[in-house]
Amino acid sequence: MNRRDFLQGAAGAAAMPLAARFTDDQKKIIAIQLDSIGPVDEGIERVLDEIEQRASVNTLMIDSLWFSPEVTAQALAKSDARGHVRESNSKLIGGRMGFVHPQFYKDTGLDLKSLAPAPGVPDILAELSAAAKKRGMRVIPIIKDDVPDNAPGREKLLEYDFNGQRARTSCKNNPYYRRLLAGVMEDLIRSYDVDGIMYMAERQGAFTDTLGMRFRGVQRGLPGQRTCFCQHCQAKAKQRGISFERAKKGFEELEKFVAAGRAGKRPTDGYYTTVWRLMLRYPELLAWEHLWHENLRELYQLLNRTIKATRPSVLYGMHIWPNITMNPLLRAENDFAELGQYHDFIKVAIYSNCGGPRIGGLIDSISQTMFGDLPPEEILQFHYRVLNYQEAPLDRVRQTGLKNDFVYRETKRAMDGARGTKAMILPGIDVDIPVWQLDMGKAPLSEAAQTTRADVKKIVTQAFQAGAPGIVISREYAEMKLDNLSGVGDAIRELGLKT
Repeated sequence: MNRRDFLQGAAGAAAMPLAARFTDDQKKIIAIQLDSIGPVDEGIERVLDEIEQRASVNTLMIDSLWFSPEVTAQALAKSDARGHVRESNSKLIGGRMGFVHPQFYKDTGLDLKSLAPAPGVPDILAELSAAAKKRGMRVIPIIKDDVPDNAPGREKLLEYDFNGQRARTSCKNNPYYRRLLAGVMEDLIRSYDVDGIMYMAERQGAFTDTLGMRFRGVQRGLPGQRTCFCQHCQAKAKQRGISFERAKKGFEELEKFVAAGRAGKRPTDGYYTTVWRLMLRYPELLAWEHLWHENLRELYQLLNRTIKATRPSVLYGMHIWPNITMNPLLRAENDFAELGQYHDFIKVAIYSNCGGPRIGGLIDSISQTMFGDLPPEEILQFHYRVLNYQEAPLDRVRQTGLKNDFVYRETKRAMDGARGTKAMILPGIDVDIPVWQLDMGKAPLSEAAQTTRADVKKIVTQAFQAGAPGIVISREYAEMKLDNLSGVGDAIRELGLKT
């Protein structure tokens, strides 16, 4: 990274239209994600003290409504202190991040009265928001792509695989699910004093999922369980001239190909050629993948309209999950020039530390499917080239993470892509995101990449040098070692940033 690149990145940030509610005299947005565990475990004021003093946090991104885990004594007992100080007599135990108000959820297919809180259970979102507002902090609830398992009627919202089996995930094209999310947006705006709302859907389509083009791709169940092929998606496909019968046949053949590759059986003409043969014979494979993403983009636009119709000053944002930093096909479906037209901000998960084990897991997966003709190291180097990275080789990336200039390059790419739109790019910064689940058994936890305070300082510096107007400290406050969180403040002070 040279001086010219730094100046160009800074100039790009200055030229990009920013949401006025978030920017004042070039102040930077320092946001942090948190669920209900931290405020209950330590107490609200202590949490706010820690994040304000260590990292100059001025924006809270809070898991909200039923999406945040309910706090119980059992949940607290499992939490790792990581330098945090627990308040054993917290009166907040049992609360959730916000309550569902049924009047906003008409014709959603759910009986949300069953999710009403027990008498005396506190509304942590309300208490946390009130305390944050006194400190001048902004409040942005996070809505995750999930519906509680115990919600009566949940089955009406779910996706189906091409074999007709019901999945556990919600269909983005389902009218019940769309009305549910629209109700969530109105509920949060009318029931709480919020500055914005961020929707988080860490998903991709059936074609890339079947091929295992994701971290943990090998461990994601049978290939035929990919989604969505429900009645609503079949109807929309028919309107667009996409044959479900042809798509089903194509996915049946793709499933056989993946199952054989997982068993170590090389196709006669090789992996790459065979995948292309399937795509040429069944173009519906890619058409169905694109349809899934089109449905998601329609949902994004619906949520934007709902928020602006309810209260125009509330900002709407999205989270782009970290698979975009390693899957070129998913990157192709996420065009910042388009997404920036109907989002006020976009949080891009640029996870450098856990990114090492994750990209290693991706290579393990696709070395048995689309790219099985190549040695795994060559597959990784191919991805580095097409994604514009210069990181560690496969035999070290799990231990080192993506810590050269990965954050700078990804932040700059997103900033350049969104230039000319209204959207702010907020890089998601990895502070102690767990890696043990993502390591594919290639390295024990003791050998996986570990976050340090110096790492955090370095990646925060890279994000701002690339021109970012702010950052989102991720994934959850309760996961973070407090000393590592201080690395954010180290970078801010050294750069002389206004917060």
